[in-house]
Amino acid sequence: FLTQLEDCLGTALDRGVRIVANAGGLNPAGLADAVRGLADRLGLSVAVAHVEGDDLLGRADELGFPGTLAANAYLGAWGIADCLTAGADVVVTGRVTDASVIVGPAAAHHGWGRTDYDRLAGAIAAGHIIECGAQATGGNFAFFTEIPDLTHPGFPLAEIHSDGSSVITKHPGTGGAVTVDTVTAQLLYEITGARYANPDATLRVDTIDLSG
Repeated sequence: FLTQLEDCLGTALDRGVRIVANAGGLNPAGLADAVRGLADRLGLSVAVAHVEGDDLLGRADELGFPGTLAANAYLGAWGIADCLTAGADVVVTGRVTDASVIVGPAAAHHGWGRTDYDRLAGAIAAGHIIECGAQATGGNFAFFTEIPDLTHPGFPLAEIHSDGSSVITKHPGTGGAVTVDTVTAQLLYEITGARYANPDATLRVDTIDLSG
């Protein structure tokens, strides 16, 4: 993560882009300190925040996991949203849901509250679509032989609107494809039914409208 961040941090700051990553593992505070050290070495002024609270090792016996080496809960989006609202340029987390790194920035940007369930569910859908990168641009599509240049697929982007709807796209000039079919294939990935439960809202997958 730090190597990738070193390559893009200055450019991101210049363009007003803020970075959220669930790369903190078992020590998000340590990663936040490492990011601050990287920023100092690069001569950049960066506000770095981290989200904690996922570590449940101290409650492992109570939760029925005696002797375990690690016990972590999936957190939702609000720690991320709070960090961004407070002015963080970079936010690192430990264990959060895959969609939370998308929902948190959307909630902070649009000023959503914790009971804006329809909007949050829409952002969960967007996050679920792009959470596995190139899976949404053809990598998780059964008819992958129909996708052009799948050797170098572009990574998907989610443009999330204030009502929770979104446009899924990718950078121009990249391989792969974003179609109703590729997005549908990814929407059905790793869900157990029509109700996809997340910490902040439950996404009703059977109510989603897709158009290309």
